Amino acid sequence: MTATLRQTATTVANSMIEGASMASALIGGAAGAYLGYQLAPTGWTDGTRILFAGAVAVVGAVAIDGLAELVFAPLRRLMRTRSPLNVTRASAPAPADDLDEALAQVATATEADAAHRAAGAAFRIDQGDNFLRDEDRWRGYEDGEASFYLAPGVWLHHRAEVGKYGREHHFTLLTGDGEQPVAITGMEQIRHHLAARAAGLPAAPATADTEDADEDKALIAVLDDHIKALEA
Repeated sequence: MTATLRQTATTVANSMIEGASMASALIGGAAGAYLGYQLAPTGWTDGTRILFAGAVAVVGAVAIDGLAELVFAPLRRLMRTRSPLNVTRASAPAPADDLDEALAQVATATEADAAHRAAGAAFRIDQGDNFLRDEDRWRGYEDGEASFYLAPGVWLHHRAEVGKYGREHHFTLLTGDGEQPVAITGMEQIRHHLAARAAGLPAAPATADTEDADEDKALIAVLDDHIKALEA
């Protein structure tokens, strides 16, 4: 789910919670009014019975709403954690006075859009929702690509392109020491690579298109043993 879809789903869920809360209060009030009118002594005047029914309706609405809140309160807290109330969007810049200024504004917007798209697409490899999906840590570029700083000399690169079945997202691990870029499809590959670099060992995350698959698997098995030994 992209960030936009997640925000839409959160908004819809909040609306449903508030609607259900209001409905429960209305149901409690209606039930209280009916019971109050029925239980009022027949010797009372109609006006008195209506006032009594109204008082019981208020009590019923408050009681039912209080019971319903036991369920809705945890849901509201969950929605607030998914969509903090203090999140605000920056306002759009003033209209450009000339083409150069317009181009600068569009370039800035393109970089922000690239970072936003990268963070939204990161759920494909990071479903924990607390690391790669942090939009502030992505750096967008004018060509629509973006990078995520992982460690000195190591970046995660995001590139999107239109494929046969729609937009396709590609994540690649890049290093500053000339190593071959590695296609990333899961967090475990990033952990493997960083752990290997930290241990001073050659990093070779598994890829689907390597020519020497058997040798790669053997190297990875040995590397995993070294990493586990260092982490123990």
